[in-house]
Amino acid sequence: MSPKISKELVNHRLEQAKEDLKASKALYNLSLYKSSNNRAYYSIFHSIRSILALEPIDFKKHKDVVAYFNKNYVHTEIFPKSIGKKISKASKIREDSDYDDEFIAKPEDTLEQIQTAEELLELVEEYVKNK
Repeated sequence: MSPKISKELVNHRLEQAKEDLKASKALYNLSLYKSSNNRAYYSIFHSIRSILALEPIDFKKHKDVVAYFNKNYVHTEIFPKSIGKKISKASKIREDSDYDDEFIAKPEDTLEQIQTAEELLELVEEYVKNK
């Protein structure tokens, strides 16, 4: 993959992450917390995939995307270790929100997911800018 195509893909994924974050906030404001959790997670996911496009590398499964990011970017401290834990929590909450019929999404937990998505997006944009 040429660097130009890779950079376009990075930017496309960053824009998707921003759109998902915007949707998450809108859903939160409508008290649709499960749906907001979903969009916050996808903002995180697309932020991570924008980093992977720089290599370029990608995976079919979400768990593989997150595992690769954690191994190569969090454990090496390119990104803070704290963000890895927050990503794992966001993934679990998204799965519960989407698949657990008995899961009750709390506004404070949803707000935390939005904050994680914002934090990661900011870190990723800074990283991409410096590449």
